[in-house]
Amino acid sequence: MTTRHDHWIGGKAVEPANGVYLPTLDPTTRQPGDEAAAGSAPDVHRAVAAAAAAQPDWARRPAAERSELLHHVADAIETHAEELMDLERACTGKVPAQLRLETDMSASYFRYYAGVLRAHHGRTIDQGAGTLTYTRLEPYGVVAAITPWNLPLNQACRALAPALAVGNTVVAKPSELTPASTLRLARLATEAGLPDGVLNAVSGTGRDAGTPLAIHPAVRRVVFTGSVPVGRHLATVAADRLIPMTLELGGKSPLVVFADADLDRAVAAAVSTVAANTGQVCSATTRLLVEASVHDEVVSRVAEAVERLRPGVDFGPIITEAQFQKVLDHFAQAHAAGAVPVCGGAPYDSGPAARGLYVRPTVYAGVSPGLRIAREEIFGPVLVTMPFADEAEALALANDTEYGLVAAVWSGDAARGLRLAERIDAGQVAVNGGPLTIETPFGGFKQSGYGREKGLEALHEYAQTKTVSVSLRS
Repeated sequence: MTTRHDHWIGGKAVEPANGVYLPTLDPTTRQPGDEAAAGSAPDVHRAVAAAAAAQPDWARRPAAERSELLHHVADAIETHAEELMDLERACTGKVPAQLRLETDMSASYFRYYAGVLRAHHGRTIDQGAGTLTYTRLEPYGVVAAITPWNLPLNQACRALAPALAVGNTVVAKPSELTPASTLRLARLATEAGLPDGVLNAVSGTGRDAGTPLAIHPAVRRVVFTGSVPVGRHLATVAADRLIPMTLELGGKSPLVVFADADLDRAVAAAVSTVAANTGQVCSATTRLLVEASVHDEVVSRVAEAVERLRPGVDFGPIITEAQFQKVLDHFAQAHAAGAVPVCGGAPYDSGPAARGLYVRPTVYAGVSPGLRIAREEIFGPVLVTMPFADEAEALALANDTEYGLVAAVWSGDAARGLRLAERIDAGQVAVNGGPLTIETPFGGFKQSGYGREKGLEALHEYAQTKTVSVSLRS
């Protein structure tokens, strides 16, 4: 029996104003799944009105009180983790380990920002005796969070937790392709104690719900994760309205391996890039740059490991039909350009995986930097490799992209690793597997967007600085 998921507005389930519901798809079988409300401008207006009405009281609450309520939301995510994972599995096909990782991290966002919120404050400015001057960090008001289909719950929580912590209220607009977990999260948050209207969720397409949300006059900040074309559109809308944005728009990130690196760990990192969420991660390091003397060895080891990955066990399907076709188009274009994969390069044509949107994990070796597969974000389990002669060429190849989201460097010479890290144009660089976590700011250079999520920096994204100066002289 098909389940229908309504909007969550003002602390209650709300049917779509137009009465229309959009079907989702189970990418493991290509069978229709649940249906979600097809939001439109009237739904958006109702949600923003609810958020605007709730915001002043939410912002006036002491930080300690908001902190406690965010901890309650984290509790609710953990208590209902299996349900949230089931909702995500039904429309993404993710494997259990991936689902568990993302759901645990979703709760951790609320825990982290509930904690650091209590140390989030302004400062005093010494202007001499007889004067008190200080700054306050105040919320914007209503924040619109427009999130993508690849990590629905996780990326919603990444934006919602800091925005709510500062005292904003939020209208979340998940992708119409994977909306169920975000809609359920909004309900759980209300049940956990968030006041009605503090967190609202409206599902629907970008055209019918996303754009009306971004242009709504009561929305004072927009956060968006997704494609460059949509990011440009929303940035234009925001510029017209003179409101700030946080944009995370993807990448074509380098993984640089020197001959003196720990090759076992470097190979494992490359394989993880292919397997983690089937490569459908903006920060995936899908350009494997390897020092020429060990290039063939590394490629051989990566390809051997990649071919052992099992569909439905080690990695899931491509989540949407459109993205599946896009990956296949990349394969066709690569073939036309004369690129032959070391492994993969096609969908599954037999067995259970052939029923779904599964693509064989793919490695293209020794790729020309000018090829489309070397320059465009494929968003699938596809790795391209390029050899380099020395540090200077490694740096040039690493920066030869319009993106700049993340990078990774593996080298037995830590000083060389740090030299490259400081010269690669990317918002995050991991050297020899250095951890990039909730505490580390995340965001891009160049076409990967602007603004920062995660870490303390995210709190400052959602807060405005006000200066107050008082003369104490009688």
